[in-house]
Amino acid sequence: MSEATPSTPAPTDFAARAEWGRAARRRLPRGAHATWDPPAGRTDPITLLEEQAATRVSELVPLRHARMMASPLNFYRGAALLMASDLATMPNTGIDVQLCGDAHLSNFGVFGTPERRLIFDINDFDETLPGPWEWDLKRLVASFEVAGRQHGFDDEEREAVDRAVVKGYRERMSQAAASRVLDAWYDRLDADDLAEWVSTQQKAQRLGKDPAKRTQAVLAKARKRDSRRGAAKYVTKVDGRMRIIADPPFVVPLEDLRPAERTEAENDETARAIMDGYRTTLTGNRHPIAEFDYVHMARRVGGVGSVGTRSWIVLLRGRDDDDPLLLQAKQAEASVLERFLPPSEFAHHGERVVRGQQLMQAASDLFLGWQRVAGDDGVERDFYLRQLHDWKGDFDVDDLNAKGARIYADVCGQTLARAHARSGDRVAIAAYLGSNDTFDEALARFADAYADQNERDFAAFTEAVASGRLAATPLD
Repeated sequence: MSEATPSTPAPTDFAARAEWGRAARRRLPRGAHATWDPPAGRTDPITLLEEQAATRVSELVPLRHARMMASPLNFYRGAALLMASDLATMPNTGIDVQLCGDAHLSNFGVFGTPERRLIFDINDFDETLPGPWEWDLKRLVASFEVAGRQHGFDDEEREAVDRAVVKGYRERMSQAAASRVLDAWYDRLDADDLAEWVSTQQKAQRLGKDPAKRTQAVLAKARKRDSRRGAAKYVTKVDGRMRIIADPPFVVPLEDLRPAERTEAENDETARAIMDGYRTTLTGNRHPIAEFDYVHMARRVGGVGSVGTRSWIVLLRGRDDDDPLLLQAKQAEASVLERFLPPSEFAHHGERVVRGQQLMQAASDLFLGWQRVAGDDGVERDFYLRQLHDWKGDFDVDDLNAKGARIYADVCGQTLARAHARSGDRVAIAAYLGSNDTFDEALARFADAYADQNERDFAAFTEAVASGRLAATPLD
């Protein structure tokens, strides 16, 4: 929980907001963030992972562990709970924002807005919850340190990348604090601006043409990813009807997961009930979802951290078979942060994810909504829904060189700052950060120390798998 602080100043008192940030800096100097020393009695990381697995699909948990076994970075991606547990033991600034909750370098990317613009932003909010702004930034910086070690960057290269994250965040937050109110709220990074910015950076740093070419390739590929392209991958025709292609265990149609005695009509009735409830959470009296009808549904496995939670592909049909819409219905559990911070104001975790996403993103999916569903076991579970493919694209973090990583680190830091500037007190945060690089240096040192911790936890994890304490089955 955030440290006790003076009363939050009125939003219109900008001088008091700046003083609030400076007061936080006096209570917790910026240099104090540089260290990570595991506290005595630190919770066993394997126990935390076992507790987390208890609510997941048991047959998929070994796959999650196998994917985490692939590398220290993959382990880090699946260990948001472990880091939240550690961050909760550290002093914090007491200045809260809407946290992403899992702001690692792979949770940023491009996607299409309802206005059909391609933008770069945070793209994963499963763990979103209000909390100290620096928790997100520490997780982001440490992820770049872990990735840099995996890629073989030397000490100087890794430090430069880590500092680029914080510098990008600090400078963007300073600009937001000094800007007009609506400019801070509307600020976003369009794809064309991203491409131009990368080109400018590569020229300034004499990096050759590689970063700009890769950026353009990612953007071009993203613009081709829509529901029709997704249908070409996931959908076939069976007896003249559209059906999602089975690819077990990664894609399993609903009827293959339910008792054989359940009829197709009963399966469709369940799915339609899900869709009806979801439709009520979408904004506006008139929404394009009304023109689509349910066709088919299948369980889908993807990612690392979310493997084992329930995730579905939902196929809808518009005017005809050439007008498909693919949605993803993803289970939303309690945020990993809720063990250490006040619980969400939303009783529905799908709504928690949606509201957090809408607050943090510059623009959000038109089809973003939520629903609560009782499974065949009678247990009610929360879900949120969004488009599966809507110009979505990401950058291959496994194929970054040190100079390219600095550019990507900078843009991720800026993007996180934009989100925090909307959801928290940008004036107070900017005042806390100041104008020099003291905080940049502190978090680079923290990232180095926490990457050591991640390696120790990864070693304990691999030992737990080797001993049989944890099951890991590489199904892919």
